[in-house]
Amino acid sequence: MQSRVFQLEEGKEIIVVTGGRTGLNKVSPSKLLPLLGFFLAFTIIFLFISVSTIKYYGIKSVVTSVTSSIVPCNERRNDLDKWIKRPAVLMHNMSDEELLWRASITPHRKEYPFNRVPKIAFMFLTMGPLPLAPLWERLLKGHEKYYSVYIHSQVSSSAMFSASSVFYRRHIPSQVAEWGRMTMCDAERRLLANALLDISNEWFILLSESCIPVFNFTTIYQYITKSKHSFMGSFDDPSPYGRGRYHGKMSPEVTIDQWRKGSQWFEINRELAVSVVKDILYYPKFKEFCTPACYVDEHYFPTMLTIEKPAALANRSVTWVDWSRGGAHPATFGAQDINEEFFSRILKSDNCTYNGRYTSMCSLFARKFSPSALEALMQIAPKILSS
Repeated sequence: MQSRVFQLEEGKEIIVVTGGRTGLNKVSPSKLLPLLGFFLAFTIIFLFISVSTIKYYGIKSVVTSVTSSIVPCNERRNDLDKWIKRPAVLMHNMSDEELLWRASITPHRKEYPFNRVPKIAFMFLTMGPLPLAPLWERLLKGHEKYYSVYIHSQVSSSAMFSASSVFYRRHIPSQVAEWGRMTMCDAERRLLANALLDISNEWFILLSESCIPVFNFTTIYQYITKSKHSFMGSFDDPSPYGRGRYHGKMSPEVTIDQWRKGSQWFEINRELAVSVVKDILYYPKFKEFCTPACYVDEHYFPTMLTIEKPAALANRSVTWVDWSRGGAHPATFGAQDINEEFFSRILKSDNCTYNGRYTSMCSLFARKFSPSALEALMQIAPKILSS
């Protein structure tokens, strides 16, 4: 040990004792280098991972993932929103099986724990554009709270609609739909399934590009919402065009006594819509054994729902058609046919029952109308569609 004496102010002295092994108080530079290298390597790796993550996910998503779980003390996070919010974008990459499975999920409690305004889903099954769209725009404008629109089309017509249109971005993922074949029913189930994703949709109406409304929106909404039944034609046709299309191999799931026929154009409530999209019992039988000249779109839904929910059906359609000219398809009307007398004939042509009472108000929609009829329809619209 060595002692050193230092002279301080005012004659004071201090003795400092130092050890003989000075190496205990100093770190060799050669030992610092590995530690520094390790620190630099760690920093470089961390920066590389951070940059790669931001490039891949985008800086907004990275920031969101960090901050999204932070909820201010004075706010209550509502996790129910993700279940009840309507899809912001209708286009998705779900397969049909995934879509039908998702749409078949339904609450078993009738009461809703939120303010639900029930809506009508207008589902357009088209082969191309919607030439009569301006007439539907006139019907629906101003009633946005009470309806939804869905379009299944082999040809996208999104570009023809402005952002203010009721048809803007209302196309769903679509596939080829062939008349009289199961692909047509697939398209109808696809429309129902996409519409079921909006929990506010309570009633579902299938329409074509040649359909028109024959009443104003308020009348249509009240007629549908106050009805005790859903409007799907379903009857036992003993002719070759009814029972004559039945295949014996559809038994035991479907017997000939259960075989029904009806119009393709229907209105059904949410409960029946779920029954249609979740069906795996009858679908395989119809797909295999109801092929042309058994036109499956006239038999599948009427037969299945008559077996499953017979009391729920009014056994008639609310879409008027004219079969008086004969043939495999109903009459098509052009501009020369459109006048007040023509609409009077539509509105008073039938007698039917509504909630157990006889009425002459049986049709809410009509078809088939050609694109050439649009101008004449728009001229007469103020008289039939005014709210």
